[in-house]
Amino acid sequence: MSANDSFRIAVLPGDGIGPEVMAPCLDLLDRAMRRVGGLDCRFEQHPAGAFAYRDTGSALPRATLEAARAADAILLGAMGWPDIRYPDGTEIAPQLDLRFELELFAGIRPVRTIPGLPPVLADPRAASLDFVLVRESTEGLFASRGKGVVENDREARDTMVITRNGCERLFDAAFGLARSRKTFGRPGTVTCVDKANVFASLAFFRKVFDERAALHPDIAARHAYVDAVALFMVQRPWEFDVLVTENMFGDILSDLGAGLMGGLGVAPSGDIGLRHAVFQPCHGTAPDIAGRGRANPTAMFLSAAMMLDWLGDRHAHAGARQAGDLVRRAVDRAFLQGLHPCERGGPHGTREVTAAVLAALDQIDPSGT
Repeated sequence: MSANDSFRIAVLPGDGIGPEVMAPCLDLLDRAMRRVGGLDCRFEQHPAGAFAYRDTGSALPRATLEAARAADAILLGAMGWPDIRYPDGTEIAPQLDLRFELELFAGIRPVRTIPGLPPVLADPRAASLDFVLVRESTEGLFASRGKGVVENDREARDTMVITRNGCERLFDAAFGLARSRKTFGRPGTVTCVDKANVFASLAFFRKVFDERAALHPDIAARHAYVDAVALFMVQRPWEFDVLVTENMFGDILSDLGAGLMGGLGVAPSGDIGLRHAVFQPCHGTAPDIAGRGRANPTAMFLSAAMMLDWLGDRHAHAGARQAGDLVRRAVDRAFLQGLHPCERGGPHGTREVTAAVLAALDQIDPSGT
């Protein structure tokens, strides 16, 4: 096995249901890699999160951050806990720290409905959604995290920051993603989501988008205001391909996208930079169900599949891409065979979902049939 066939993965299980969905995810990855062959991931677990902060005074220990920097990819569980906060009252969120530390500027939030999972919208076209939200992850309103100003308990201000460099790399990533999707039959369209009619910062955002669009003439470029996109995501989401937007807008719209899929328990995500990438489910630590065996690991599984895709693309490794595809196909097959997770009112908790997906994986020919 060559060096490129073995990848070092930093695993940060996190808090609450984070470790509960991470453990079966690692089992699934091991099984998928064995089925494909010629691929190995070395999983190295490290502490981070609210309970790490409670126990050590650091939510993201230096050793964990350095391990993340050295890894080929980072697989992250949910982090945070309602009763454990920083002295200023804000939540423990080392996942945000990682975005800034590793310059993970593009948040990739796929919205793909799972066959067999009852659609949320009545229109039959909503049963086969497949679009992607690309969220800028280091600027926008989130640039004010920890820097907001409150004056005399009378006035509070947070500042939105939009830079040319941040926009250009974000838009290039969105156009590249649309081009890749176009090879699989998708429309090849990028929609810039903003509020350019009100804010100078977002008018600048749109201006840079148009400049970068001119460099990608094979991809159609469109504009839409964020409030209209929220409406269209409910009325006709099947018309979208790739949406690209500011940090806060993306934070909100990605949860709407998760709702269209059937809930946060099936919504994966990746935060991508030029050198590093973190993959994690969109859901939180779910204190209300933590420790009860009810957590749905599907979003964790699909986030791991995104990680394999990214490793495959970055290292030209066909086996990694094949393993990622195998995980997604196993999830689809398990739901088509009757999987009904607790979060959708069904009887199947963490153990049952994992067993069903593992069984489905064993039924699939990794070569594609």
